Amino acid sequence: MLSRRRSSPRPLVPGLLLLLLAMAPPPPASAVGVNWGFASSHSLPAAQVVRGLLLPNSVPRVRLAAASSDALTALEGTGIAVSVGIPDALLRPLASSTKAAAAWVHDNITRYSSSVRFEYIVVGDEPFLLRHGQNFHPFVVRAAENVQQALVHAKLSGKMKVVVPCSADTFQNASTLPTKASFRPDVNKTMADLLSFLANSSSPFMVELDPFLSFQHNRNLSLDYFLFQLMSHPVKDGENKYDNYVDASIDALVTSLTKAGFSDMDIIVGRAGWPTDGAMNATPAIAQSFMTGLVNHLAKKSGTPLRPKVPPVEMYLFSLLDEDQRSIASGGYERHHGIFTFDGQAKYYANIGQGPKSLKNAPDVNYLPSKWCVVDNNKDLSNVSSSFSSACANGDCTSLLPGGSCSGLAWPGNVSYAFNNYYQQHDQSEDSCYFNGLGLITTVDPSVDNCLFPLTIHVSAATSLHLTLPVSLLLVLWFCIVCI
Repeated sequence: MLSRRRSSPRPLVPGLLLLLLAMAPPPPASAVGVNWGFASSHSLPAAQVVRGLLLPNSVPRVRLAAASSDALTALEGTGIAVSVGIPDALLRPLASSTKAAAAWVHDNITRYSSSVRFEYIVVGDEPFLLRHGQNFHPFVVRAAENVQQALVHAKLSGKMKVVVPCSADTFQNASTLPTKASFRPDVNKTMADLLSFLANSSSPFMVELDPFLSFQHNRNLSLDYFLFQLMSHPVKDGENKYDNYVDASIDALVTSLTKAGFSDMDIIVGRAGWPTDGAMNATPAIAQSFMTGLVNHLAKKSGTPLRPKVPPVEMYLFSLLDEDQRSIASGGYERHHGIFTFDGQAKYYANIGQGPKSLKNAPDVNYLPSKWCVVDNNKDLSNVSSSFSSACANGDCTSLLPGGSCSGLAWPGNVSYAFNNYYQQHDQSEDSCYFNGLGLITTVDPSVDNCLFPLTIHVSAATSLHLTLPVSLLLVLWFCIVCI
C-alpha cells in the first residue's frame, strides 16, 4: 500500500538462513527478473527506481506492466533486459487496426530501441483469466499478430519476441496431478491460434503463477509444499513425485501443451511471488521463505519431472514494489506483493540479482511531513461507521483484513487507520482529514507494533500522467481510424 514509515522494517534474515544463502549457488543471471507495476497512488520516480533499486541490486531484467515513457527513458543505457506489457484495454484497438499497432510500436519500442535492450512485448494482462470470461478472446491473438507485423516492418522482430501472459487457470485440473491437466474448453479454439502464432514466431509460452491463491484454494496441500520445504509425503503422479507447487504447475502446463500438440514449446514464468500482508499466511517471513526456495530451486537447473534439467527459460519474481491500486478481485493481498514497500524499502531478503548481500533500499526518498490523520476520540463517534466505510472505499484498508498486519486493531483504532490512509492518498490535504468533523491531524506516529500507519511521498503531476496519456492517445487514434 502506501509507505510503512520513514524507517523500513528490517529484512528477516536469520543467521542460519544467511549461511545457507551464502552456500547456495546464485541464480543464473539470464534466468531471473522482476515485475515492475505502476498501479500505485504514489509511485517513486522511475529514475529513482532504476538508479536506486534495479542497478544497485544488480537486477538483470525487468518486466514493465505497461509502456511507461519515464521507465523506458530511465532504463536507457543500463543494459537491463526489458519486457513491456500491453494492458487489456488496448487489445481491441490493436487487434482492429494495424495502424494502431504500428503507432504503439513506434511510440513505445522503436524510439527507444537504440538504447533499451528489449526482450519481450507482453500482449495483455492475463486475458484468459477465468473471471474475464470471453471478453478478450476475440482480440488477443490478432493484437499479438499485428504487433508482430509492426515489429517486422520496423526491422525489430529479430531483437525481441511477442508473448501473451496466461494465468494458471487457463489450464484446468480436477485434481492436483499434473498429468490430468488440459487447457479449459472455453479457451481451446483461441489457444490453438495462440500456440500456432507462438510456434511460428519461435516465441515461448508465458504462464503466470499465483502460489498464494492456489494455497488458499487447496487446503489439502501443506504450506511446506508451496515453500519448497522438504516433505515426507510428496504428491505422487504415476512414477513422478512433486515436492513443490511450482514444478507441479509447470508440468501441468507441459501436459496441456503436449495434449494441444506443442510438447516442445519453451516456457517462461511471467509471475511468481508471495504477499506480505492482507490475509492469513501473508507475511514477510513466509514471503522470504518462498522467494528463497524459488530462486535456489531455479539455480539448481534441475527442471521438472516431465522436463528434467530443462527449467523455464526465465522466471519473473512478483513483484518489485507494493501497489495500492491493484485490483483486489482475488483478495486484498494482491496489493502487498512487493519485495519492497511502495517507497523502495526492503520488506525481507530476496535474491533478485545481488546474491547473498542484503538488498539496497531506495535512497533520498522525498516524504511528506510527519503528519497522520486519526479519529478524534473527544467527539461523538456514534455515526463514524459511514466515514470509515467511505475512507476504505476510496483508500486502501487491505491491511485491516483478517490476518493482515493491522487486523488486530480494535475500534476505533481501525477507523484511525482508514482515516490516515485516505489522508495520505490525498497528499495530506487538510480537508481530507475532516470526515464530518471526526478527523484529527497529529504529529505523533499512531503505529502500533507491526501495524504501521502510512506516510506518503511527494508525487509530481508528470509522474501520475506518464502512463494514462499514451494509452488515452492510442484509444483516440483507434477511435478515429474506426470512424474513418
